[in-house]
Amino acid sequence: MNTPAHLIFGLAAFGKPDAPKIALAALAGSIIPDLSLYLMVGWHLAILGTDPQIVFRELYYSDAWMQVFAIDNSFILWGLAFGLALYTRRSWAIALTGAALLHLALDFPLHHDDGRPQFWPLTMWIYESPVSYWDNRNGGWWIGPLEALLSTALVAWIIIRFRALWIRATALVLLVMEWSASGIWRFIF
Repeated sequence: MNTPAHLIFGLAAFGKPDAPKIALAALAGSIIPDLSLYLMVGWHLAILGTDPQIVFRELYYSDAWMQVFAIDNSFILWGLAFGLALYTRRSWAIALTGAALLHLALDFPLHHDDGRPQFWPLTMWIYESPVSYWDNRNGGWWIGPLEALLSTALVAWIIIRFRALWIRATALVLLVMEWSASGIWRFIF
């Protein structure tokens, strides 16, 4: 899924209307599994000036990058953290780890040939889904629009459910980003 959709889904599932810290934790948990990707890509593109083709066709699939992705995309690690959050009954930790697990669960079936190892430290195996959220050759032509429509419905629900203006505004900005990202992938691929 596109990262803005992850943030929308995580906020809708784990945010609480009258608890800004829990909403922030849900947003943080929704982005943490993609954070290393943004940092490494940003470093290479903006700081080192690495050619985007090298970043997205070579470095992304390299053993070094996959090792980083294996850690922040591990169902095992996030599952243990979620269990600890439930045990300690810390609402913010439940929202953070639950949103991260939701991120992983939504990514798992939607990455055809660009998935990540999600069962580290047990294995570096990568599931190759028959469908992709972005690649039209593998269903992106219908998954992408479905993702955007579900995101739209969830943002409407967030706006109804949450009174805080900053949460409503954040959700709307994320929706614009989601629709833009979905549209961009349609034209590029």
